[in-house]
Amino acid sequence: MAGEDGIGPGIGTGSTDGIEVRGLSKRFGATQALDGMSFAVRPGRVTGFVGPNGAGKSTTMRVVLGLDAPDAGRALVGGRPYRSLAEPLRELGSLLDAGALQPSRTARDHLLWLARTQGLPATRVDRVLGDVGLADAARRRAGGFSLGMRQRLGIAAALLGDPPALMLDEPFNGLDPEGIRWIRTLLTTLAAEGRAVLVSSHLMSELEGVADHLVVVGRGRVVADTGVRELLAGVAAGRVTLRTAALPAAAHALKQSGAVAEAAGPDTLTVTGMAAEAIVARLTETGVPFAELAAHRVTLEEAYLELTRDSVQYRSADASTAAAEGAGR
Repeated sequence: MAGEDGIGPGIGTGSTDGIEVRGLSKRFGATQALDGMSFAVRPGRVTGFVGPNGAGKSTTMRVVLGLDAPDAGRALVGGRPYRSLAEPLRELGSLLDAGALQPSRTARDHLLWLARTQGLPATRVDRVLGDVGLADAARRRAGGFSLGMRQRLGIAAALLGDPPALMLDEPFNGLDPEGIRWIRTLLTTLAAEGRAVLVSSHLMSELEGVADHLVVVGRGRVVADTGVRELLAGVAAGRVTLRTAALPAAAHALKQSGAVAEAAGPDTLTVTGMAAEAIVARLTETGVPFAELAAHRVTLEEAYLELTRDSVQYRSADASTAAAEGAGR
């Protein structure tokens, strides 16, 4: 991302140790928004920050930026509180609200105003406008931008100081398929340059293939802090996918042997509690035909839903009823 403007990775005066959240607690009236939140965003990888609505993601990011004061704990950027940084945009680039701009200003003037507060040259403004695909819209008033264009402008502002760390809240919102492909490439490129990248999202499909690490939160606490591969392997452990034209008979035979067999399609079962070799032996013994047996491949969304099953704060009546019925089985 460095260019003729002389800005390069890690240009800020602080450390490049990324973002650290240490034991954050925050209460709003009767609501405990954060309850001992702790995690780190390390350089060189994209960290997905995920959790249900009301899990504490936005509050955590506001505390990192010094917009909310925690009741306990600390949030550090490069080893220091954000508010203590002399030129914060050179240390942490952030996007919390794409609509937080003066609508009467042009895109270029919006960024120029930010650049002047950090001692950054106008050439840097033109550079990031080009990087996010807004060069042709630079002199248009931001108030007339679509949500996707505002997102791009917000990302341009986050990149302005060429910081070693970035924190983006729902950056995929409002982007078309081409825009989503573009931001996926951008995020992986930023991490490959050695930057610490934190991306908040509630859609696992957006982070699939992009995030190297996940911080999963629920009810103000960290539920999981793990690599994506390790998470998927852990959730998939002991699960087998079975394809058979005799699904009811196969499910019955396996359940009689103590396995849990759940339909995953018209001719597919997901089996747990029984090794693949034992499944083959049982089906052969009972004369139940099957076409395929393989280790179950878990999607990121499946893993996320399993981790956050007990942390969902807002649930529809149908989902609540189903969960209660499932618990009573």
